[in-house]
Amino acid sequence: MVFPELSLTGYDLGAPSLTPDDPRLAPLVAACREAGSVALVGAPVREEDGREYLATLAVTGEGATTAYRKMWLHGPEFDRFSPGEKPAVLTVDGRRLGLAVCYDAAVPQHAADTAALGIDAYVASTLYGPGPESAARRDGHMRDRATAHRTWVVLATSAGPSGSYPDTSGGSGIWGPNGEPVARAGRAAGEIATARLG
Repeated sequence: MVFPELSLTGYDLGAPSLTPDDPRLAPLVAACREAGSVALVGAPVREEDGREYLATLAVTGEGATTAYRKMWLHGPEFDRFSPGEKPAVLTVDGRRLGLAVCYDAAVPQHAADTAALGIDAYVASTLYGPGPESAARRDGHMRDRATAHRTWVVLATSAGPSGSYPDTSGGSGIWGPNGEPVARAGRAAGEIATARLG
């Protein structure tokens, strides 16, 4: 299961950070244990050295780990957060998932550097604002990443309100290596897109 950017807090840049052993993650760990699944969730994370990152946590029935730190920060994110230093790949059930958080996916070099690690899918947790222009930009980014690297693209993006955003684009989905959408969610919160990667 892939969730949007800052899915645990909403897009609130002042939300308290956590660490992978935070007891607030216990219900999610228990749910993953019961379902036998892996959840990729977004949160502000504080490292031992005090630096904070916009991160993707990989949660299983065994606990949580910081799987990726957003590299390409945007706007006021720089006021609090440090950029991640390198792309990351997470292997789940033998599939190599290249991870991205929001603006990462808008930067072609990020996808290129991630794809160079050898991936089966480019997995982006994002937030796009409302309106047709944002939706077109969202879809164009995902299509372009798929076709440029001949890989699956999985997008989890916010729907409905999220933190400081009263509305967002929705439109989570999965694109095949040919750039065509295989599964799509609508604009409503709670909709899910699923597909079996070929």
